[in-house]
Amino acid sequence: MGRIIAIDYGTKRVGLAVTDPLQIIASALDTIHSKDVIAYLKTYDENEGIESFVLGMPKKLDGTPTNATPLVQQFQRLLKKNFPEKPVYLHDERYTSKMALDAMIAGGVKKKDRREKGNIDKVSATIILQSYLESK
Repeated sequence: MGRIIAIDYGTKRVGLAVTDPLQIIASALDTIHSKDVIAYLKTYDENEGIESFVLGMPKKLDGTPTNATPLVQQFQRLLKKNFPEKPVYLHDERYTSKMALDAMIAGGVKKKDRREKGNIDKVSATIILQSYLESK
């Protein structure tokens, strides 16, 4: 069984989360610059084996696309082009940044570390992945 990678895509930073090999637990993986994410994922796939991707899809409260939706769709096409044999599942990412910040506060993360946007991106990706796993 390969790992599932969740992606919280942004034009500057990409938050990544990963399952354990049994696909039970979601854990924060890394925050990568958006231009480096495909190369990072290829290396990770060679070393660990990726079964599929879960891509956070931004939507407004009413379910309509946001300004970021076309950028995520463009990244989805890039992902499918570079990993044609791996499924890419879209998952609603509404509220994940707020949930990530709340989880960091509840976990006692220092204010200085909460201000680091990369940390929020990783936790957001973890929330997306955990939500996906629970919906399976």
